[in-house]
Amino acid sequence: MVALVQTVAYLGLEARSVEVQCQLAAGMPRFTVVGLPDKAVAESRERVQAALAAMGLALPPKRITVNLSPADLPKEGSHYDLPIALALLGAMGVVDAEELSEWLAVGELALDGRVVASPGVLLAALHASEHELGLICPAAQGAEARWASGIRVCAAPDLVSLLNHLGGKAQLPEPAPGEVEEPGFGPDLRQVKGQEVAKRALEIAAAGGHNLLMNGPPGAGKSLLASCLPGILPPLTPAEALEVSMVASVAGTLEGGRISRTRPFRAPHHSASMAALTGGGLRVKPGEVSLAHLGVLFLDELPEFQRAVLDSLRQPLETGKVDVARANAHVAYPARVQLVAAMNPCRCGHLGDPALACSRAPRCAADYQSKVSGPMLDRIDLHVEVDPVSAADLALPPPAEGSREVAARVAAARAVQTARGVRSNAELEGDLLEQYATPDEAGRALLMQAAEAMRLSARGYTRMLRVARTIADLAGAERVGRIHVAEALSYRRQAPRA
Repeated sequence: MVALVQTVAYLGLEARSVEVQCQLAAGMPRFTVVGLPDKAVAESRERVQAALAAMGLALPPKRITVNLSPADLPKEGSHYDLPIALALLGAMGVVDAEELSEWLAVGELALDGRVVASPGVLLAALHASEHELGLICPAAQGAEARWASGIRVCAAPDLVSLLNHLGGKAQLPEPAPGEVEEPGFGPDLRQVKGQEVAKRALEIAAAGGHNLLMNGPPGAGKSLLASCLPGILPPLTPAEALEVSMVASVAGTLEGGRISRTRPFRAPHHSASMAALTGGGLRVKPGEVSLAHLGVLFLDELPEFQRAVLDSLRQPLETGKVDVARANAHVAYPARVQLVAAMNPCRCGHLGDPALACSRAPRCAADYQSKVSGPMLDRIDLHVEVDPVSAADLALPPPAEGSREVAARVAAARAVQTARGVRSNAELEGDLLEQYATPDEAGRALLMQAAEAMRLSARGYTRMLRVARTIADLAGAERVGRIHVAEALSYRRQAPRA
């Protein structure tokens, strides 16, 4: 007899159908799992056998073969435990095999028969919805699965409860959808004293989704400014929140099925590896740049990152996705992030201060800043110098304008950009860029003059136009003018001369 149970394999944010086939045949007793299983899937034999023993069931003295079809698709993860156990129980006649055909199952089994959480349940629920199947999942992830509309969800705490539910003896309660968390707020811009230029650059970056680099001595407030950015960004739309939650589900960080409207803010340490930042590893997990999708990726101490690791971000910053290629898998993760970076002017951090600068200045500054490649810097729209704050500035009362007032202006500018058909001006390109970001005659003349003097690349030219468009949006201007171009140019890094 052969019993069939549906499950999924995860490839990035894509869930592919996998059919678990279990056959009991005469012969020497053995339990075999085939179909390109990885170590975690191969070990499911022991977990399934122990879970059945905890229920008082023993494996039949037959040759048990479990095939994960299609056989040429690599299978990774512990979520195959539950479908393998159900297929085996169906082949043994403990559960109706016909009933199992209406469900898709995911979940890991504990040795005592409990169904424990596994990553990717939200993707499995969306896949089940598309194929008009019900979903069997761990009880701890029932709220997460309920975000997929129009499907039956059976959130089982253990195998015994699940079998009673399928047999009609005791129905499991329908899980409630997870909560939608209100947007959270970090530090307020009122805490930042002085730094008016840096705060203006931060507002422009938030309004247009632009990348930002802050350069200044230690203790000037660069990290505080970066941590204020989520508080002035508009909250995620429902569709964006679901998109972000899908990445979190695959990474196993979506706790309690709670979906947040707050934009992600990720700040990896400068010792992070390439796989940690862009994704990869043995099971190809999403990296920090994907976990920050539709949010902020903050890289503090930018030159301290390995150069190869930083350069691996160049493609994601340009395309908005990460393609992780391995010998046995090719996985794509979304990575549309807003990069905010901070760095010191040199290793000692006090370039330009005769009392504190080291004896190697200014040579040490050139050596230190050269750790970040030119193409990487060219992808950063706004470059701002953050000057040290004096004791007199710190003694002043808090500024009258805080994050709430700035967030209102940012939201108004983003609303204009949404009407153009883009999430932010950072996505303007092609005809839309030509239509909305072309400056007037005075602005065009200044732009042509500056492009030659500053040796702007084609990428730098278009990014500067996008920044000018954002500045015009904040000012409520229909057309990009000379004043907007001039301010955008003031934030543009000038290429070093030979």
